[in-house]
Amino acid sequence: MRCTPLLALVVAAAACARPPQAIAPPQPGMFGPSSQPVLLPPRFGEPGLPRTDGDWRAVGREAAALLSQYVAINTTNPPGNELKTAEWLKAVLAREGIGAQIFEPKPGKANLYARLAGDGSARPLILLNHMDVVLASPEYWKVDPFAGAVQDGYLWGRGALDMKGEAITQLMTLLTLKRAGVALKRDVIFLATADEEVGAGVGAGWMVEHHPELVQGAEFLLNEGGTIRAGPTGRIEYYGVGTTEKSPFWLEVTAHGTAGHGSRPTADNPVHRLVRALYRIAGYQTPLVVTPAVERYLRDLSAIEPDPVRRAWLADVRAALKDSAAVRALTGDLTYNALLRNTISITGLTGSDKTNVIPPVARAGLDVRLLPGQDPDAFLAELVRVVGDTAVAITPLGPSWPATESPTDTELFRSIVAAARERTPNALVTTPPLTGFTDSHYFRELGIVSYGLSPFPLNQTESRGVHGNDERVSLDDIAFGVHFVYDIVSRVVAK
Repeated sequence: MRCTPLLALVVAAAACARPPQAIAPPQPGMFGPSSQPVLLPPRFGEPGLPRTDGDWRAVGREAAALLSQYVAINTTNPPGNELKTAEWLKAVLAREGIGAQIFEPKPGKANLYARLAGDGSARPLILLNHMDVVLASPEYWKVDPFAGAVQDGYLWGRGALDMKGEAITQLMTLLTLKRAGVALKRDVIFLATADEEVGAGVGAGWMVEHHPELVQGAEFLLNEGGTIRAGPTGRIEYYGVGTTEKSPFWLEVTAHGTAGHGSRPTADNPVHRLVRALYRIAGYQTPLVVTPAVERYLRDLSAIEPDPVRRAWLADVRAALKDSAAVRALTGDLTYNALLRNTISITGLTGSDKTNVIPPVARAGLDVRLLPGQDPDAFLAELVRVVGDTAVAITPLGPSWPATESPTDTELFRSIVAAARERTPNALVTTPPLTGFTDSHYFRELGIVSYGLSPFPLNQTESRGVHGNDERVSLDDIAFGVHFVYDIVSRVVAK
């Protein structure tokens, strides 16, 4: 089936009732520098508050058109080039009469800040999102990952889920509040940042450090890091709100030895030494640990588990881990395994760049994720013991921070539950810990209650698009998401 840029479809649909005609894809540079006019899609939403399903479908169409443009701006990090996206977002906001500030900590690196003012009777709410995306290799995709194309009812592109799609639902919430003239008790802050995908840099952490006055008075924050799990038929199984997450502890493994010509093998080839060390690491099973957050989450899931044996395991996971069959089943699930132990993934290898050269040093990267409450120094000492080779060094690589957690007895959490059950009566709303990490920890450290939220119901196949090939979000889910996020936010910000 032919892929069509969504912007071409919606412009054609808005212009006439004829079937949309094929329109050439956006040309490189169509968004232009900030001094040039920015081509924006048409507005579909009415000036007032959307009230009918048809009104919200129109908002969803506008959101999809914006997302089509957004994913077409390539912000693969590194290098990110978030400035171009920040300028585009600023133009979208300016069209609605909403001012925005752009901060450029480094050339081409940018953060955008916009604020819709309330009467100050309650503390602000932050809508946090990041503009950068991970690498997409076009040769492994069915469509161009940066074309903003629609095929089979989906909008395809890197960032459609992580997290440009969610950012657009936040943006449409801000625009809808402004268009409808909703009286606000809280300021609503829209914060789009750089460098989330590299775990450091000059994004959310930079904003908190250099401009704390812009965010530190906030009470609540919504970010990525949640889930709405849908089954094979599309039925929503549960709404997951992220309240805590594992901590990154990235490590570099370095082996030294004698360099030489590849035709004359050496006894202490550092590549051989590194491979032996990695073999021991790969075979190492970290201990199983049940944290309170994971225990609560699995107990919640037991309520919707149809299999009686698995239901009993989830209801009392501490007891289940004394049963070898339960251990095999639970750790055989990638998510449960990652929630029940510290994890190690070998993700990078570096040796010689010449086949006939034995290098003096070989390196590997380890993506380690620690459960809340784990001691990084103790973990590192244990890994050194496992390797058992004094010629192999294991050193921290990149940032690390202790896990943070937000409470659930809040107005915002109750609003999420109410919005979820309006769509899915008697829905299970639970708090799955995140096996990855987000930028929420910067704000939790300021005392801001921060939740991970997903606006889109995703089945297992769809969720694999995050950081994978063929990332996409359905047009139906976009319409669902803009209404869902607006409902949650409006419940806590409107007077």
